[in-house]
Amino acid sequence: MNKFELKKQHIFQGTLIILILLLIGFISNKAFFRIDLTSEHRFTLSKETKTILKKLDDVIYVKVYLEGDMPAGFKRLHNAIKENLDEFRVLAKENIQYQFINPSESSDVKIRNKVYAEIYEKGLKPTNIQAHDKEGGATEKILFPGALVTYNGIEISVGFLKNNVALSPEENLNNSIQTIEYELVRAINSLTNKKTDKIAFLEGQGELNELQVGDISRELSNYYQVDRGTINGKPGILDAYKAIIVAKPSKPFIEADKYVLDQYLMHGGKVLWLIDEVNVNTDSLVNGSTFGVVNPLNIDDQLFTYGVRVNPNLIQDVECNVIPINTAIAGNTPKWTPSPWLYFPLIAPTVDHPISRSLNLILAKYANQIDTLKGNGKVHNTVLLKTSSFTHLVNAPVFISLDEIRHTPARKDFNKSGVPVAVLLEGQFSSAFIGRPLSNANSGTNAKFQSLSMPTSMIIVSDGDIIANEIRVTANGSVESPLGYDKYTKQTFGNKEFILNAVNYLLDANGLMNLRSKEYKLRILDKTKLKDEKLKWELINTIVPVLLLLGFGLLYHFMRKRKYSGIAN
Repeated sequence: MNKFELKKQHIFQGTLIILILLLIGFISNKAFFRIDLTSEHRFTLSKETKTILKKLDDVIYVKVYLEGDMPAGFKRLHNAIKENLDEFRVLAKENIQYQFINPSESSDVKIRNKVYAEIYEKGLKPTNIQAHDKEGGATEKILFPGALVTYNGIEISVGFLKNNVALSPEENLNNSIQTIEYELVRAINSLTNKKTDKIAFLEGQGELNELQVGDISRELSNYYQVDRGTINGKPGILDAYKAIIVAKPSKPFIEADKYVLDQYLMHGGKVLWLIDEVNVNTDSLVNGSTFGVVNPLNIDDQLFTYGVRVNPNLIQDVECNVIPINTAIAGNTPKWTPSPWLYFPLIAPTVDHPISRSLNLILAKYANQIDTLKGNGKVHNTVLLKTSSFTHLVNAPVFISLDEIRHTPARKDFNKSGVPVAVLLEGQFSSAFIGRPLSNANSGTNAKFQSLSMPTSMIIVSDGDIIANEIRVTANGSVESPLGYDKYTKQTFGNKEFILNAVNYLLDANGLMNLRSKEYKLRILDKTKLKDEKLKWELINTIVPVLLLLGFGLLYHFMRKRKYSGIAN
């Protein structure tokens, strides 16, 4: 081959490559496609998300308050949020607009604090982190790992950070990244849904009042119409509601109200039960002791028929929260010392279910044991919350004294493991009124009795305090604390998210809760091995690439010399 033929060949090859690139560009411009090569399908949106995004008829605006200088872990979270929003834009086009904002951008402390206050008032929670510089110094940074989602002038706050104190920072950030799609789509669906489902807190049996469930009521009102009311033995009075919440009743149910609830369930209604089988007078504990007595609610037979039994006992758990105890000598200034209180178990959600997955520890107070029963064979049960491996059960009535703190728990007594505290029941339930006279229950109405339910579900939690927020008395009156916040430890437990997930699951017509089942594998470097083999890997990463380049250069030179050595002049 002479020089002219070689030149001609090179021109042809170059022209062909240009034409191929132009063709690829033209096709990609007309037919857009993406390929997700990750094993966990990180960049593949669920069909539920795609359906909601394709239906958008106006702009969704997302303000993400996670920008600026931050640790590497939060930078990962920032990038993951941006990647999700970019994926949303692929489907929704210009109907998804977003902006990343640094709330700490201003150098003026007053302006920064004002911005912080405004963001906090809108529902975004700050997190404090320690930032270390190269000289060994440390400064505290405030981050708001959340977003405000706006549609047609209505705004919803979205929190991304999952902060389980039992997990490492890497695991918490990984759990946060896993649920980004769910958190964003849930907010978008709520804002754009033209039909708002109705739910109600039951009253009339001494349930928690409006102030005691104020925080979760406000949170639920972002997604549903939340009402309160009594049954008064009127069949059909609950038919307009998709779900009913029974929050810590303290008085017995009358048969007529039980019948209304039963038939509501038979016709496909959903119920979230939060009940205490043992009543503990916590006010008396201030004096050093109190009693736990059986709380007769007259619904044991009903729940038994549906497939559960809440036992009249109290759970003690080694994994527990603390309460302040005065350890000063009598007559001296009080000295309040945080001490473990076995009756306040901290429940780590270990069950892999959309309701409990990736949640923070749940704080329970004087919880009871739940037994799951066979029922009619058409109901499937799933334990959502259970105690640790070191649990002790105390049957009521029981004398409770603060002196118990001074005694070290005997390991042999804490021989129960994984005692159920919350159970999900799904399927077709048998009526609790089969074979019973209905004249005293149905208030004399002629409404048709249904003995087997439509496919439906309910959740039973054996602790009414899980849904109750603390109340602070201020100069301006009583104020609710955030649900799950403990004023003594300054921690916020996962109670609010658990209740929200429970209600969302019961009413999940779009299947959005399945997005919480996403799992990203956490690939963490072995820090010990990395430290021991630091020099080896530094040499590999610096010298080996240079040697490879030299090797390829020599090989290319040798092959070129061999190829063209026979070309005629």
